[in-house]
Amino acid sequence: MKTKSYAYMLAILHASIVGLSFLFTKMAIAESNPLDTLAFRFSISFAVILVLVALKVIKVSYTIESIKKLLPLSLMFPTLFFVFQTFGLKYSQSTDAGILSAITPIITVIIAGYFLKERTSLYQNISIVLSVVGVIFIFLMKGSTMNASDLLGMGLILLSCLATAGYTTMTRSLAKEYTPGEMSFFMMGTGFILFNLAAIISHMSKGTMPEFISPWSSMEFVGSILYLGILASLVTSMLSNTILSKIKASQMSVFANLSTVVTIIAGAFFLNEKITIFDIVGSVLIILGVFGTNYFGERKDHPIKMKLHFDEKEHSVK
Repeated sequence: MKTKSYAYMLAILHASIVGLSFLFTKMAIAESNPLDTLAFRFSISFAVILVLVALKVIKVSYTIESIKKLLPLSLMFPTLFFVFQTFGLKYSQSTDAGILSAITPIITVIIAGYFLKERTSLYQNISIVLSVVGVIFIFLMKGSTMNASDLLGMGLILLSCLATAGYTTMTRSLAKEYTPGEMSFFMMGTGFILFNLAAIISHMSKGTMPEFISPWSSMEFVGSILYLGILASLVTSMLSNTILSKIKASQMSVFANLSTVVTIIAGAFFLNEKITIFDIVGSVLIILGVFGTNYFGERKDHPIKMKLHFDEKEHSVK
């Protein structure tokens, strides 16, 4: 129970970082385009984790077999998730994306149930739906509508939800064999290579390479990228990989909806956005849903045993 409580605290921290990331993403893309932002974001992430590996704070060890297993994970997230999300937002309203993204926990329950044989109780399923309703309620009360003309964008957002659910389920399974550091290093490395390659090719084809570097003259952009690269990419990756070694994929995924609550609070605090009664009601539903999903979890479940490597010592988390 103590181990699960620790996992829940990490999940709340994860949701808080993700919730604030929307604010910093808005600030970053005001100075750069989305693809360049992703390239710089994962450049920072990979540079930091590379230093940690060089200093042996994080130990990694790969074989041909492990690369075959980790490659689909890193393609699922961050690669496919961000590609689908970025182009989904381009072809649909951001509010539509928010509503659709809220169903990720439900998709995760289905996928984890099929592939990992994870079972959720009736009360857990009701709680998951409650959190989803909370997110949808907030967006709808803000005047959001699902526009049929945005079908392409909505389809891509749904694919990004599938990518997230797939990543969550795969991580839960791979946590038996690999440390959070090994999975995160591979993921950050893949994001660094693919997004930088795509951004450079795009600028070279347009003859706009100077625009690739110019955003770094803005201190606001630098601060945003450091947050997105270190906290919103690397730290959240380490957190999610650790959390999924201790609790079910369905329990972890529902915490993602808490990021909506954090985004509302951040918007009010930093952007002076007004918090309405609908925001409060929706937030309460989300919090109750997250609490219920984990409270009604089967007590007989035990976290996956997993080795963590820090400071040249091996520790076993039980």
